[in-house]
Amino acid sequence: TDIPLRDRRSVRVRAMVPTDEPELLQAFSRMSEDARYMRFMRVVREPNLQRLRKVLASFPEGGIGIVATVPAEDGVDIVGSAIAIVVNRTTCEFAISVASAFGGAGLASALMRVLIGAAAARGLTEMEGFVLAENQPMLRLARRLGFSVAPDPEDRAVRICLLALGGERCS
Repeated sequence: TDIPLRDRRSVRVRAMVPTDEPELLQAFSRMSEDARYMRFMRVVREPNLQRLRKVLASFPEGGIGIVATVPAEDGVDIVGSAIAIVVNRTTCEFAISVASAFGGAGLASALMRVLIGAAAARGLTEMEGFVLAENQPMLRLARRLGFSVAPDPEDRAVRICLLALGGERCS
């Protein structure tokens, strides 16, 4: 599916597949130190290949993976990704990354909406995410999308974002 962005560019959004590994690694290499810190909530200099392969192999049974691509000289570049890992029969945990060149264009919002829709369609009833308190753009997006945002009782530097899926709101 092609999705237009606010800045008139568009991206193609599709399911993440194991053959995306090289492009995901390339996308990781293009991330700034700050972006990596916000995404992984710690300093990460090298990708964890074993973990990446495990996550990719878990789809679609163990979760949902979505990528946003644009044409590139070598085929395509992944400029955004969103995943929801199934935690139990009703809950999934999200994570999202957007290339800095696509920040502020509405890509994160578009990816999250697709991810939320896919999780709800799958019958999951709650989506959660752990976001650094300093990651204000992500926290603002979560609130706009209807997530509740609360401090993590175990880590003051983290916020827990919760969303009831399927139209029902958690209290």
